[in-house]
Amino acid sequence: MKVFAGVATGIALIGAMIIGAVYGDKMLNSESAAPATSAVGASTTTVPYDPPSIEEVPDGPMKEAILYGHELVNETNTVAADFVGNNLSCTSCHAGAGYDRESSSLVGVTADYPQYMPRAGNILTIEDRINGCMVRSMNGKKFEIDSEEMKAMVAYFTYISEGVPVGADRDWAMKNTMDEVPVPNVSAGEELYQKSCIACHAADGSGTGANTGPALWGPDSFNDGAGLSRLSKMAGYVQQNMPVGNEGSLTDQDAADLAAFILSQDRPEWKNHDKDFPGIERPKDIMDKEKRQQVKDGTINWEEVVSKAK
Repeated sequence: MKVFAGVATGIALIGAMIIGAVYGDKMLNSESAAPATSAVGASTTTVPYDPPSIEEVPDGPMKEAILYGHELVNETNTVAADFVGNNLSCTSCHAGAGYDRESSSLVGVTADYPQYMPRAGNILTIEDRINGCMVRSMNGKKFEIDSEEMKAMVAYFTYISEGVPVGADRDWAMKNTMDEVPVPNVSAGEELYQKSCIACHAADGSGTGANTGPALWGPDSFNDGAGLSRLSKMAGYVQQNMPVGNEGSLTDQDAADLAAFILSQDRPEWKNHDKDFPGIERPKDIMDKEKRQQVKDGTINWEEVVSKAK
């Protein structure tokens, strides 16, 4: 393992206080039931999209940590294999290791934390949020807060967020959610999937590679505690980010149909649903094992599922 001099546990915070909807989740910011509560007021500054190049990391005590962080984000399933329980990487949702402006960019993410998240019922730091992705989207294990892996990921996120102040208006920070989700048609979603998605994600949803066509269901995909297990989040992500090269072309109905089909398939189960969203009503659009079974039985009430997504 590498040892990084001068990398403190709280390096990524840079006074950060707010969130912008990214995806994801693994989406790093897309998993709350309600908007996260910011510690600062409304954005007053618009900043350009101009992250520093990973090819030009300055020499010094931080360089090794930043580069290792880039590896961890881009190849999470191999570089941090002991902590990942599927075949996904951060890049599976945040293309180009978070650099891609058009695919749930992570540039500026450190200016979003700490923040209150309703799902956790608590204020989360960037370290907490990374670990949330590790146990949900990666279906794996948490990093120790003072581990080299955590310090490196935080160092990398801080580096690519250079020049983005707290409260800045980031026009590239996507809202990967659909506020008004139409009642989906799973059969129509399956037809559209087989027509348009199998080249990258395979007919059985197993994918063709973590960074080329990640698994959308099955043992190598995210568990049903991840933000994308919610119909409103998956529909929003699909519409904003797919298909590659023609993003934003799907109608609300097409995106909802695709999301419903994908989330109706079997996937790893999150064991702590009962601890999520403490003190508030649990969102009805979480496609957990019970709802997946209802789809198979033909008993699911889609009107009720989408009612809380509006």
